[in-house]
Amino acid sequence: MKGRLFTDGGARGNPGPAAYGYVLEAEDGTVLDARGVAIGVATNNVAEYRALVAGLAKAVELGLTEVEVVSDSELLVKQMRGEYRVKNAALRELALDADALERKVGRVTYRAVRREQNELADRLVNEALDALS
Repeated sequence: MKGRLFTDGGARGNPGPAAYGYVLEAEDGTVLDARGVAIGVATNNVAEYRALVAGLAKAVELGLTEVEVVSDSELLVKQMRGEYRVKNAALRELALDADALERKVGRVTYRAVRREQNELADRLVNEALDALS
C-alpha cells in the first residue's frame, strides 16, 4: 500500500518549546493518522526529524510499502536524500532511526514543498505548541 507523509516541526525560540506534526494519508487522500505532539525544549530541526521518525513508524505499523515524505524542511529533505551530510549529532541519531524505518517500509522518497503546501502538519505543530501556553 502506498501513502504520503506530510511532516513538520517547530520551536518557539531555537531551541525552545518544540512540537512536531504529521499527517499520513493513503494514496486516495484518506487520512490514516494525524498527530501534533509537544516534545519539550528542542530545536526546530530536531522537531522536524522527530515528525519524520514518528510518521515513518506509523507507516510501518500500518503496513505501508511505499511512502512519499512531503516536508517544508529543505534541510531534512536534502539530508535524507544524501545531498547534505548530517553533521549535528542529535540529528544524525534521528536520521539513522529514519533510515532503519525506511528499510522496513521498502520505498521512501522525499519532496520539499513550501510551508503553505504543508498546511495541516503545520497547524498540528502550532496547536501542540499553543496547548503549552
